[in-house]
This record gives sequence, C-alpha cells and structure tokens, in this order.
Amino acid sequence: MPDAANTVRLNAALANPKEDIASLDALEQHLFAHRYAIDEIISFGPSIDPAKATEERGQAYSILERERQELLCSAETGALLNRLTDNEALLDDTRAAQVRVLQHDRASLVDVPSDEQAEFSRLTVEANDVWRRAKAANDWASFEPYVDRIVMAKRRFAGFKNPSADPYDVWLNEYERGTDCAVYDRFFARVKECVVPLLSDVRASKRKPSHAVVDGAFDEARQWRVADDLLKVEGVDPDALWLGRTEHPFTGGPGVGFVVIASHVYPENLLSNVFSMLHEGGHTLYEQNVNPAYRFTSLKGGTSSGMHEAQSRFFENYVGRSEAFATPLLEILKRHFPGQLGRMTPFQLYMAENCAEPCLIRCDADELTYPLHIMIRYEIEQLLFSGEATAKDIPGLWNERYKSYLGLDVPSDMLGCLQDTHWSDGDFGYFPTYALGSAFGAQLKNAMVDDGVDFDGACASADLTCIREWLRTRIWVWGRAKDAGELMEAACGEPFSASYYTDYLTLKFSSIYGL
Repeated sequence: MPDAANTVRLNAALANPKEDIASLDALEQHLFAHRYAIDEIISFGPSIDPAKATEERGQAYSILERERQELLCSAETGALLNRLTDNEALLDDTRAAQVRVLQHDRASLVDVPSDEQAEFSRLTVEANDVWRRAKAANDWASFEPYVDRIVMAKRRFAGFKNPSADPYDVWLNEYERGTDCAVYDRFFARVKECVVPLLSDVRASKRKPSHAVVDGAFDEARQWRVADDLLKVEGVDPDALWLGRTEHPFTGGPGVGFVVIASHVYPENLLSNVFSMLHEGGHTLYEQNVNPAYRFTSLKGGTSSGMHEAQSRFFENYVGRSEAFATPLLEILKRHFPGQLGRMTPFQLYMAENCAEPCLIRCDADELTYPLHIMIRYEIEQLLFSGEATAKDIPGLWNERYKSYLGLDVPSDMLGCLQDTHWSDGDFGYFPTYALGSAFGAQLKNAMVDDGVDFDGACASADLTCIREWLRTRIWVWGRAKDAGELMEAACGEPFSASYYTDYLTLKFSSIYGL
C-alpha cells in the first residue's frame, strides 16, 4: 500500500456515517491525484515526449497505475464502500453516485493482480511507441508480437473480471455498460441492412457530387488557424484547453479545467483537419461541461465510450456536415484560403464533404461508409479473442474485408491495419462504440429538435449555444453519475433505438444522390 493511501485512514471498524463520508472524500482526493498524473502521462506522452522517453514514461505509468489500483481495491476501501452503500439513504445524490461508480470501478479491478495490471500499463506504452515507428515504416511485422501479447493479457484479465463470460464480451461491456457481442451483432445487422443497399444505390446513381472543389495543397500553418476558429465556433473554452500535434488524433487530459486535443493536418486533405477538429472538439465540450462539483471525484468525465463518441460524432457530422453549417464553415475556410476557395459556394462545400466514396482511412470516411470500417475492426477483434486468428492473420483479414465491404484494394499496411492507434493502447472493444455513438447522436438530434431547438438555424448562424445547452443539461453535466442508457431515455423520452440512425442515413444520402 503506498504512503499516500495510508493517509486516507480507511478504518474498517468505523461505523460513523460522518467519518465514513470524510474518508470517502479523502479517498477521492487521492484517486484524483493518481488519475491526474496518469492522464497527463497518457495525453502528453504521444504528443511532446522525445523518442527516448518511452521506457521512463512506461515506468512512471506502471507505478502510478499499481498505486491507484491498490488504493481502490484494498480491503479497507471495500469495507468503506459497503458501509456507505448500506447507508445510501444518508448520502446526498452526488455522494451516492460516487459510491456506485467507485463500487463498479473497484469490482472491475479487484480480482486483477496489481503487478500484472502495472506490467500491462508498461506494455501499452512500449507498444504505442513501436506502433508509431511501424506505421511510419509500413512494418506490420515489428508490431505484430505486441498485438498478440496485448490480446493474451486482455483475455487473461477478462478471466479475472468475469470467468464465466466470453472474454470479448467482458471488454465490450467495459467500454459500454450492458453490451456484448449479441447486442452489437443485432445493432450491426440493422446498420448493414441499411448501409449496404444504400451504398449500392449511391454508386449506381447518375448524380455524382464532386470533391474536386476542395482538392489541392493547403498550407499547414493556415490549417492550424482554421482549427482554432472551429474550436471557437464549437464553444470550446480556450482557457481549459491545450492543443498539440500527434500521429493519431485524440482528446485526453486530466480535468474539467485541463483538456488536451492532439491532432494533425495534411496539406493535401483540408477536410481531414476540419472534421478531426470538430470531432475532438465534441469530446472536449463533454469533458469541460461536466458538473464542476464532480471535478475531484470519480464522477468526472464521460459516462461511457459510446456516449463520448456520440458527442464527438455529433459535432463532426450532425453539425459539421449539415447543409446549414456549410455557410459559416466556408466563411472560415475562405478567411484562411481566399485564393484557393474564393469562388466556392456553400452548396458545393456541402456536396464535397458528403461524397459517399469508400476510402482506406477510417478517420476520413464519409458518414455512410464509416460504419463499415467499424464492422471490419469488430469482426477482426472477435476472431482474435475467440482464438480463430492471431496477429499474423490481421493484414490478410483486413485486406480481404476492405475488398468485400468497400471494394478497395489495400496497397500497404500503413494505409491498412496500422492506421489506428487503439490496439497499441490495448483498447480492444472500443471500436464498436464509434458506430454506437453515431447512432446515439441521431436520436439525440431528433429529441433536440422535438424539444424546440432550432438546429438548422443555430448551424447556419454559427451560434451553437442552444445546441450546446441542450446537450449540457441532458448529457454533459451528469458526468459518470448516470449510465448512457439512463441518459438516453431521460433525454429522448424512450430507450435507444438504431432506427433514428438508419432513417437519418437513408434520408440524407437519398437526397444528396437523388435516390
């Protein structure tokens, strides 16, 4: 037990609710300190650390992770949480939610040996460094052993967490409470039933939106200024943001007052920067708008990966790719690239950003083909966790599915199975939440409009206040105090349904392609 944990003074003999609440507050403070340090390591490591820092970063991460787990999973903490659970009627709503979340977090780790968890943290830091070099060199073979080691560890940890469950189901549920392969199989079957024939009709249509108006080489420094303007329009608080650069875009950071966006720009792909920034800005808005009272507690942050991706995909697609937003978006782009984009119209931009054309890179995919990218990763992860495939099979499986699902030949692993960072971070089970989050977003938008929000008017004016406020009061402010299902039902007046997503895709792309 680390010295810091000893100061928490969790005495199993205590039965005084006031003393237990004081112990809960002390516990949360120490857990917060560990999370803050860990999140800084995770966020800044891929962004600013020099190449030779990997080993030292991994060592620091593993020590902090071990201490955090030992503090959360100690017998004293367990006894404290049990007593507080038994006396929940004496707790206010915030502390009652803290106890529920801490009980859940503790249950997910208590049976995992802390030395193995610490070693896994070190492994992912090393794997991420190897992945970056492997991607740059188009060298799957160097990354391959790490994938096998990570999958083996994740399967072993799943056995500690829930020995009676399928290992992959354990991790799906970890990222989105209440999900498993059966849930996602039904969801993806519904999505596939919509997307595949719709994409076929799009390809057969004589109406062909053009992407040519945004082709060309765009100065990188100006693109970063575009990024700043987009974040301002979204309403991201600049005083609670650090914007940096990295190989694979992400949002992280340790607190409500300290969120990190790291991204990249490509001279030949202006829209990649636009939609990456809107996407990461959506994540940031969620983190910055959690109830300030939750800052130093386990309730800080988004409630699930699916709900977090719902916010990012919402601003990327439902706002960013809407016809109404094309006018203010074009004004921003013209301000920084007047010579190249001066004659473009908002409608031309809207059509260009909504071309349904299969591409190799998930992050740059259009809305219609995007879930096919997710299904490919989901199917491969299932095979890895069932033991039907190992890392050496991934390039072949990947290339085969990109040909089958998207009609594309994959010319290199750099543009194929090395494109995403998630597996190097151990995030098996995360990918399906991108598609689920997209579907959450469609239902949230529908409910928002039903509640009287002038969605198109807000997008056209670039004043997104009413959209942000609706999401803030119904989703963001609750942090982890409520699960995604509870938030969806309260915000929408009904449980989650994928039909809003499939109806949205059908209506939008039928209109664009004249179907």
